[in-house]
Amino acid sequence: MEPRVKKSLDLDCIAISLQIHEFGLSGRKPQVPIFALSARKKEFLAKFDLLVTVIINDRPITVGLTAFSLAQEKAKRKRGSTRSGSPELKVRFQTEKVDSAPRVDVTEVLPTVTKSVKSICFVGAGFVGGPTAAVIAYHNPDITVNVVDLNEARIAAWNSSQLPIHEDGLLKVVRTARDGTLDTMVKIPGLPRSLKLDARSPNLVFSTKVNEAIEVADVIFICVNTPTKTYGLGAGSMADISMVEGASRTVAQHAKKGAIIVEKSTVPCGTARVIQDIFKYYRPNDDFEILSNPEFLAEGTAVENLMRPDRILIGSARTLAGMKAAESLKNVYAAWVPQERIITVNTFSSELSKLVANTMLAQRISSMNAVSAMCEEIGLGSDVDDVSLALGQDSRIGPKFLQAGVGFGGSCFEKDILNLSYLARELHLDVVADYWLGILKINEYQRERYAHRVVKELNGSLRGKKISVLGFAFKDGTNDTRNSIAVHIIKSLAEEMPLEIAIFDPGCAANEILEEIEKIGLTKAQLERVKICSNWRDSVKQASAVCILTQWKQFRGAQLGRSTKATVKTPSQPAAKTFVNGKLTEMAILELEAMVSRELNITDEDPLRRLKPEAAAQGFEIFGLAASMMEEISQEPVNWFEAASLMQEPRWVFDGRNVVDPIGLQSLGFKVRGIGK
Repeated sequence: MEPRVKKSLDLDCIAISLQIHEFGLSGRKPQVPIFALSARKKEFLAKFDLLVTVIINDRPITVGLTAFSLAQEKAKRKRGSTRSGSPELKVRFQTEKVDSAPRVDVTEVLPTVTKSVKSICFVGAGFVGGPTAAVIAYHNPDITVNVVDLNEARIAAWNSSQLPIHEDGLLKVVRTARDGTLDTMVKIPGLPRSLKLDARSPNLVFSTKVNEAIEVADVIFICVNTPTKTYGLGAGSMADISMVEGASRTVAQHAKKGAIIVEKSTVPCGTARVIQDIFKYYRPNDDFEILSNPEFLAEGTAVENLMRPDRILIGSARTLAGMKAAESLKNVYAAWVPQERIITVNTFSSELSKLVANTMLAQRISSMNAVSAMCEEIGLGSDVDDVSLALGQDSRIGPKFLQAGVGFGGSCFEKDILNLSYLARELHLDVVADYWLGILKINEYQRERYAHRVVKELNGSLRGKKISVLGFAFKDGTNDTRNSIAVHIIKSLAEEMPLEIAIFDPGCAANEILEEIEKIGLTKAQLERVKICSNWRDSVKQASAVCILTQWKQFRGAQLGRSTKATVKTPSQPAAKTFVNGKLTEMAILELEAMVSRELNITDEDPLRRLKPEAAAQGFEIFGLAASMMEEISQEPVNWFEAASLMQEPRWVFDGRNVVDPIGLQSLGFKVRGIGK
């Protein structure tokens, strides 16, 4: 073999470009820029991931390589100076000059080959594991995705039409991957002939067979809960990773050699090293790569976030093995996510990025809630929504997470802020820790202001008065009740001993609401005053006041919805001929469905008739609630005309989410208090 040689001097090193015919990369002929290191500098070579020995003028030179990168190759490709698919290898260390040579022989090259993924296992079928697994399976029909959990009721729900998680579009994704699809012929508007869509086989499995699924998996995601500790060291601040440790021990004992372990749960920085230590204890002679791949899902829009993510973040050890593992996971996501949106960093940066992202989003909410308090005290017509609109037009700020309200809840924001502040405190950065904790102080202050306002406007006493609570989930579009703002408000109101607190949420089952209420420490007398309703009428009937705590669109009302001039993105409309040639991906099929629905005015969720018929409902229970009861929760919009006739004077509406039209409700005889008005 006679490689071509191109030499150049740069910072005491020689850059040698080798046109290598055999590099262990599927027969391609990559252009490989490398830096030569003197053989007598071998004490540095242990720091490298890949060693290449070359002969220059009969003198051996060892080359150390530290990364596998396509960055410069992509830039060259855009300029047309290199061929597609040519990889590049970079080095970090540079030493002395070496003499130029007319002849270079490659004597040793360790090839870089990414792992082929055929089977994936998700340990944990909760709010993160279930939807993420479903979307990965949906876009990778050739990969078998197993989702395992020890909770039999949860797995039974995932195998039914009554999923344990309420997310728009999730059921269709699950049915497509879990059940497979039918052969179908599609008449495409504008084309003379129909398009045949082949059936796809099921590749998504939900089961309680934990060990069996782990044993065959090439990639294993750990997706278990990491609540804030309530005991011992770090109680109230530090994340409890005991479930991550338990899952890791199970995985370590059953995973096949070389499986890639992915930390998907939101965890404290450094947890990947904890997992690595567990694997070293149980499998000291086997090598496993631990990746960090945090989720950035907003509950209520989780499927959309997974389908069209802002970014996919993958953290790995900055070793060749670590980067090869990251590349394997990247290939899974690349089935539908553009390459430029998949970011690879080191493990610690990935773990920290997740905590900081949630903290900064919460910071924006608390900032606007602080402004809302100022608007209420200033008076003179000041409106926090006007301020939010003005700020959102600033391209440096943007409009997201600038809506003032009664506060933020959920399982993520508060936990991650506490986790981040605890880390800062451990690093002796007390000022930084206090800065982050200030976000939570504003959040607590906002909900206290709201509860005090309710009591104050009702003459300082709730005795003998019924209070209607509309909304219990921490946000609309989900049935997640963990750390809901409503829980804190209800606790404050219950202490005033009202006649009744009647709760209605169109997305939450009664037992889910009751389970959270039982955690807040109400007395028996207080708990007896709490009633959970299956429709809004029962909640508002004979109530003196309504508290709107979740931004469900049903609460805006059928007649009095607020008119907003939202900018709706019009998706690009692909030409009909786009769908004629080649095998269609699921993303392309989604576009086809949109086009067919639009052209033929079809409102069905399955316009192409691909989905298999649903099995008859089984008599199982979802976390103690019969599946049939899930359908009894009313989805009817609130009729505020009727509500006015059902309620008692003084007919207060305390709008904690600025959902309703205050002027419209006032015309019906309501008294309305919004946030920041």
